[in-house]
This record gives sequence, C-alpha cells and structure tokens, in this order.
Amino acid sequence: MLRDPHASGSWGVCPLYGLTGWYCPACGGLRATHDLLVGDLAGAWAMNPLWVLLVPVLVGLWGWWALRRWQGRPLGFRVPDRWLVVALVLLLGYGLARNVPAWAGWLAPPG
Repeated sequence: MLRDPHASGSWGVCPLYGLTGWYCPACGGLRATHDLLVGDLAGAWAMNPLWVLLVPVLVGLWGWWALRRWQGRPLGFRVPDRWLVVALVLLLGYGLARNVPAWAGWLAPPG
C-alpha cells in the first residue's frame, strides 16, 4: 500500500471541512473505498454509509453499461430529470444530516 487514507494528512483535507468544519456528503469516501477494497465493511460503513450503499448500485450500472457496449447494443436509457433532482436532494439532505450533532455518531466519519 502506498498511502493509508486513515493516516492523518495522508491525502489532505476535504476543502469544505477545512474551510467550515462541516462534513460534505463525500467526506470519508476515500477511506470507505479503501475499507471496502480490503473487506472491512464495518469500517467502510463508519466512514461513509451512503457511499457503501451506492457502490453496489454503481458497479451494477457499470456492468450493465459494459455488457450493452460489448454486445454493440445502444444504451437505450436516459435518466429522467426528476431522478437527478431526487439525487441532488438526497445528497444535500445527507450532507446536512451528517452535521447534526445528535446524528454525528452515526453519519459523520470518526475523528
């Protein structure tokens, strides 16, 4: 391993966290990805639960896309605008919820 994302300062600080002290929806995502790759699901969940839930969805969508491209078939799928709005609201809501002191123990990355 070249760098351990759990080591303090190994990859810098999230710009939003550095400027405001607030966790963004992606804070802890690099550490969660590292933990998933080494098989530590509990550690990944502690870093960023939303990312842990999104990874299988994104891998599945990528696999579907790769299969369609390999078969030479058109994708034939367009994301409706309302789903983009739902995704944006979900990210903003998650970002706000991680900064509520009562929920920080469950949603914010540790230390």
